[in-house]
Order: sequence, then structure tokens, then C-alpha cells
Amino acid sequence: MLFVTNRFPKGSIRTRINRIFQFDLSNNAPSNSIFFCRRNPNETITEIGSKNLLTELKNSPYKQILLYIHGFSNMPEAVFAAAGEFQQLCNAKQADEVLVIPIIWPCDNDFGIIQDYWDDQKSADQSAPAFARALCHFLTWRESNLNNPDSDPCLKRINVLAHSMGNRVLRETLYQWDKYDLSDGVPLVFRNTFLVAADIKNESIHRNEKGKLISDSARNVVVYFASDDLALRGSKVTNLKNKIASRRLGHSGPENMELTPKMSMSSTATMSTMSTI
Repeated sequence: MLFVTNRFPKGSIRTRINRIFQFDLSNNAPSNSIFFCRRNPNETITEIGSKNLLTELKNSPYKQILLYIHGFSNMPEAVFAAAGEFQQLCNAKQADEVLVIPIIWPCDNDFGIIQDYWDDQKSADQSAPAFARALCHFLTWRESNLNNPDSDPCLKRINVLAHSMGNRVLRETLYQWDKYDLSDGVPLVFRNTFLVAADIKNESIHRNEKGKLISDSARNVVVYFASDDLALRGSKVTNLKNKIASRRLGHSGPENMELTPKMSMSSTATMSTMSTI
């Protein structure tokens, strides 16, 4: 399984191709470095670097890529288990269609869910520059292929599934990418973006909010929300204690659908919502 992470490894943070990579689980600080790795069948991890990972994706038999950004309080092994389950479901639906690539950011392993929640919010925000750098690697690699007459461009569709606080990671990553690395706005890089049980404010994807970039970067955006999601009810209460009064996107859907981006002559982004009963 290929994956990308900004969790600190044991030992040096310098990239060394083909070294054994081990997570430093006692260090939950977000690293400014980004690591491109492969988890082997024997559960060891090898660092392979950005160019090798992107080349493997291009050469794989799968037609589409699904980037999976996990939620809060998830340690790496739990992320691998969830990504493996997603992969099995995709394979059962259609073989060689979708390849799942987890994006692992550093969650906290403190005792007590409230402590975890607030530490993970900070970690989600502080992980954004590292993952924005990963997007820069992708654009550089893509352009180098397009400019190389001996190499065909990568035509695979790229999709994103962000779960829970992973939506905060996605929102902040696109914001940092746009602010510091791009001159003409966020490009249309994703085919579909799925926001599942999104633990961000339900106004976040309005046209005048940071989350608008989620729509700018994707052809289709689908929001899955459930009014009976007890975890997101708890998130709202937790945020109220810190004087942040807002329902969560994954609990109620967008605050006002009229303020969300829609298809127009100048944009191909569409917004859909789905409630689970």
C-alpha cells in the first residue's frame, strides 16, 4: 500500500530512498517534512520518495486514484486498516478501477477524547503546509511528464475522500497551497471530492469561505451528512465551550445551498449533498 505522511519517523527526517521507515508514535507534532512510502505485505514500511511513488501510481493498472484523508484520533495502523477495507470494497465493485492512497497526518494519543480533539484540530491546521508541498510535487511531476516527448502524461482520475477532521486538513491544505504556492488560483485537479461526516463549520464551503477552494479544485463535490451523527453533535458542544457557535457540515449539510458554488460558464464545479437517515 502506497501512502503519504507528515508524521515524524524514528531517526532522521531526511529522505533516504529505500530505508526502513518507522513511525515515532510518541511524537505527534506535525512535521514540515513530507514522506512518500510503501507499506509492504509483511507490514514493514519503505520510504520510496515522491518521484517513485508518483511513477508507481502512473504505471499501476488502476484507472483512478482515491486519496483518503482520515479523521481525528486515528493512529497509523487504524488508518491502514480503514484504507484496506476501502480497497477491498473498491475491488469488489470493479477490479483495477480505484487505488486507495491514505494520507496520514499526526493525531494525538493522549487520554481523554476532549484533549485529543483540540490537539488534533491544531495538528490538522499545522499539517497543511506539508501536504500543500506534496501537491506542489505532484504539479511539478505532471508538468515534467507533459514536457517530455518520450513520456506519456498520467491520465488517471484523482479523487479525494475526507472523513471527519480530515476535511479540516483538506480545507487548510488547499488554502495554504493557494496562498503561498499558486499565482492563478487552485487548479482543477480532482474529479470527485467526497466530504464524509465533515467536522468543519457548515458555512465552510460557502463562496466567501476558505472551503470554496474545495469546489475550485474538484469537478464534483459530494457532502454526506447525518442529523443523528452523535460524534458531530459532541463536536458542536465541544466547540461551544470555546465560544465557537456553529453546526458541523457533516451534521446538517451546508448552511445555505444558495451560497455554495454551482456550475456556471466559468466553472465546472458542482455541489451535491446526501443525507443518511
